Amino acid sequence: MLDVSTLFAGPLAATFLGDFGADVIKVEHPIRPDASRGHGPQKDGVNLWWKTLGRNKRTVTIDLSEPAGAEVLLRLVADADVMIENFRPGTLERWGLSPERLQEANPRLVLARVTAFGQFGPYAGRPGFGSLAEAMSGFAALTGDPEGPPTLPPFGLADGIAALATAYAVMAALRSAERDGRGQVVDMAIIEPILMLLGGQITAWDQLGVVQPRTGNRSVNNAPRNVYRSRDGVWLAVSTSSQSIAERVMTVVGRAELIEEPWFRSGHERALHADELDEAVQSWIGAHDADEVVAVFEAASAAIAPVYDVRGVVEDPQYQALGTIVRVEDEDLGDVAMQNVLFRLSRTPGAIRWAGRAHGADTDEVLRGAGFSDAEIADLRGAGVV
Repeated sequence: MLDVSTLFAGPLAATFLGDFGADVIKVEHPIRPDASRGHGPQKDGVNLWWKTLGRNKRTVTIDLSEPAGAEVLLRLVADADVMIENFRPGTLERWGLSPERLQEANPRLVLARVTAFGQFGPYAGRPGFGSLAEAMSGFAALTGDPEGPPTLPPFGLADGIAALATAYAVMAALRSAERDGRGQVVDMAIIEPILMLLGGQITAWDQLGVVQPRTGNRSVNNAPRNVYRSRDGVWLAVSTSSQSIAERVMTVVGRAELIEEPWFRSGHERALHADELDEAVQSWIGAHDADEVVAVFEAASAAIAPVYDVRGVVEDPQYQALGTIVRVEDEDLGDVAMQNVLFRLSRTPGAIRWAGRAHGADTDEVLRGAGFSDAEIADLRGAGVV
């Protein structure tokens, strides 16, 4: 698999696939590395986010805008199953690397093209990032306090969702190629997958003219659903998506009489009485310490969870039992903690074989594997192509 993408959605899709065995070759410009290497905190000049995003990838440098660099890529494509790219539409074509040319070199190639707005339409040529998708999809309009501004997440939410969707699309396309020997192009617009996850808003607007309002931590579909502060200052999240859980919560907080109210019989009706329900839950939780609250809720099979920052995640016994956080040996940091692979397969589990490697660390090895001689590699390096 060739990861020719930059920043987050495309590279993260390649990371997900690499975690489950794909031989991912990360292609970067010889002088301008993937910008993600400069995002977030560093330790002694070593970028820490790259250690996760670049894991399980061999790194090579090729200037694809140079004709000689395009030819190098075509030789790598000939033996690849997948290529992921996220240049603006028309860029690969300008470099002589159109989908037609790539699939001429390898008819089985799956080419995943990940862009903000897709390969066609009035916005296709615009620059874009996940933040724009979070805005355009309606996510930001739903997020935040009702009296405050729309709120963007402080991390790459839309990029991450698009990465998952891209990995899924690649797997579907590979399955098709197994049947008929023909690759295809995946056109992934980052503005679309996040929209799908926002539920039935399109249909509600189409059929009822309803626009879902911004409700803070509350939900229009059920109540109580909010965060509540315990006596010792810990924030706790409570959700009552099912009727039985809602009844258990109100029993736990000593307000079982509310269960008999006619409006309590559906999530939507309960949401219309969120003020009363929130007051009842907060009054009880605010009178108890967090550990006691969680223990009582757990005993009653009522849904609750503490609001963690990263320290809570690392220390939580459930995450520890699942092995969600692992330590990976690293040539720069000795070893480093990061999130484990996304899920557990009983027969073919994924693995983190190494953390993100240095810029261009595997160029010679990869090019030799593609049939380049040491003299050819030296010439390419001398010309600034690799």
